[in-house]
Amino acid sequence: MADDNRTEKATPRKRQDERKKGNIFQSREITNVFGLLIFTFVLQMLGPYYFKYFKDTIVFYINKLPASNVLESRDVTRTVADLMIRVMIMVLPLAVTAAVTAFVFTVAQTRGNFSKEQLKFQISRINILKGLKNFFSIKSLVELIKSMIKITVIFYILYRNISSNINIFMRMVGSDILEIILWIANTVISMIFNICVIMICFSIFDYFYQWWDYERRLRMTKEEIKNEAKQAEGDPQIKGKIREQQRSIARMRMMQKVPEADVVIKNPTHYAVAIKYDPENKKQKAPIVVAKGKGYIALKIIAIAEDNKVTVTENRPLARALYQSVKVGREIPGQFYQAVAEVLAFVYNLKKRERLYEIQK
Repeated sequence: MADDNRTEKATPRKRQDERKKGNIFQSREITNVFGLLIFTFVLQMLGPYYFKYFKDTIVFYINKLPASNVLESRDVTRTVADLMIRVMIMVLPLAVTAAVTAFVFTVAQTRGNFSKEQLKFQISRINILKGLKNFFSIKSLVELIKSMIKITVIFYILYRNISSNINIFMRMVGSDILEIILWIANTVISMIFNICVIMICFSIFDYFYQWWDYERRLRMTKEEIKNEAKQAEGDPQIKGKIREQQRSIARMRMMQKVPEADVVIKNPTHYAVAIKYDPENKKQKAPIVVAKGKGYIALKIIAIAEDNKVTVTENRPLARALYQSVKVGREIPGQFYQAVAEVLAFVYNLKKRERLYEIQK
């Protein structure tokens, strides 16, 4: 039932997480068949050299046979060491070819992905029940059918080639042994190439099947996608703390602008709005709200204004309306022009009388 709910394609984050775990898409049939094809091609190219080297080796050891029928231990040791070196000389090019081919095709399919997760010991990998479940799964059934098809195709190609060449081989009995060996080698290589051609078609089918199966296994439920989206947005508690810090910084900046205000309108302790107007600034068409707050913030604004000798006046409806309608740093709307102008005029007259009084003193 759980798989039935997995109807959504995997998200990029899901794919990235699976790659980190080593769960990647690849078709081993592609690697195997092209590895065999390249291996056979190299073997065909090196065949004449191998044959000559093998013949020279046999002649070399025949000529080195001792005159007596007794072999000394040192001769045996020397001969075994020499044989091992000769075998390595013949095998090394083919082994390197097979290793490089497997590496290149694996890297090409996995895009060079290497995961340490696959090297870690996990107890679940030796779970017998899980192993039995995987053994009787649909994937195992498909792999079994694929293997049976491959074996059937290979045996059919071998049967056709052997049956069609058996008469030729029988007619070659009594011919030069070198000619027989070359014919057998060419026939075997030809059969391998025929098998590779069929297996390439089969590997293309396997590639698309592995891709479909990989996408199916990566599918997600709608709930998993929602949870992933929530995680991408971040922990709500952490986000709340970040927003609180941002508000705190904004309040500090706002409080720093209170001493620059022309007037603070309060109501009387619940709301406070600091307003500034610079008539010489051509870009400023109307007074600006430089700070506002309610409750504790309002009391803080009033206290800063009084400490910096900024006029504080009480106008309950205007303070409440400005607080609810205007954001900090924005100009007041036209509907408040008249009321704010009256307050500013009162403040300017008050400051003018204070200056005259100071001059007279």
